[in-house]
Amino acid sequence: MVNVYGYIRVSSRDQNEDRQRLAFRELDIPAKNIFIDKQSGKDFDRPSYKRMVRRMKKDDMLYIKSIDRLGRNYGEILEQWRILTKEKGIDIVVLDMPLLDTRRGKDLMGTFLSDIVLQVLSFVAENERANIRQRQAEGIAAAKARGVRFGRPPSPLPENFHEICRLWKSGKVTGTAAAKSCGMPLSTFRYRAEVYQKARLL
Repeated sequence: MVNVYGYIRVSSRDQNEDRQRLAFRELDIPAKNIFIDKQSGKDFDRPSYKRMVRRMKKDDMLYIKSIDRLGRNYGEILEQWRILTKEKGIDIVVLDMPLLDTRRGKDLMGTFLSDIVLQVLSFVAENERANIRQRQAEGIAAAKARGVRFGRPPSPLPENFHEICRLWKSGKVTGTAAAKSCGMPLSTFRYRAEVYQKARLL
């Protein structure tokens, strides 16, 4: 008996998988055979995906909405495709790309064309991921250049900070004692003392 499966992946827990679920609605996939991962596609170390692969048998069917839902790492997508189709004998259908349907063209030419399309799409998926990382890095660098600060704002300095800094700088108290008086870790105290001193010199 052939079992039909659907695999859904979104990159984070706050993303919505409804668009992918909607695509599966008319395919008569049992709810228990739809597996969802809410994490990055950088590799295949995903609990639901691994559970699904363990369950699938020869001649079973796997539907995915688009190739980037399977993953975003070019080499690993090709390797997983090979494992699923060649080793486990599973048919895969990529809904957004009809050429990626292993039920069609089981002859040499059909397999050849399918493999070429898969390689191109896998490369595109990984290239887009690299472009996103680059755009994010460029955006962060540009924001920092404009003076935008990231992370939580620092807590206000204690009222006695100036006096404690003076005592620490003059060697009358140790850094550990000064940090403890301010209720901070030593590394935080030293950093904030340095910033404080520079601000006073401006």
